[in-house]
Amino acid sequence: MKLGSMPIAVIMQRRTPQHRWAGEAWAAVGIVPDRAVHPAGTPPPVQTLSASPERDYYLVSGLELELYPDENEGYFENFMAPESKVFVLWRMEQGRAMPVRASVSYVEGTRMFDSGESADGVPMPAEIQAWLQAYLQAHYQPPKPRRGRQHG
Repeated sequence: MKLGSMPIAVIMQRRTPQHRWAGEAWAAVGIVPDRAVHPAGTPPPVQTLSASPERDYYLVSGLELELYPDENEGYFENFMAPESKVFVLWRMEQGRAMPVRASVSYVEGTRMFDSGESADGVPMPAEIQAWLQAYLQAHYQPPKPRRGRQHG
């Protein structure tokens, strides 16, 4: 059961490495809250932010951060990290890296990296961090200390 969601847009980067045998390098490099309204079932809007032969930046909107109670430990672990991240899974589509999914769960982020697909951890913006903090205050219960084995 989803307990919260926030629409986001992902800033993607294409870089041309200086090495002549290396291909293009792609990465998710930023996250911003998405204020636009997108009709359901339409492809995510893509907006070019800057373009040059060496480096392109573009904004892909239409993604959503979703919060589920079974991921609370992962949200808390990420929130308490020295630098909280938004984890972005992306795939190549029509010659461009397109974000597919994003999460603020450290556990889900680890699953993204372990999946063998392309994923990046992007610094979490303050607005998303405040939103996650409010969610954790309302829904996170720290685990109870485990008791040792009782002998009878």
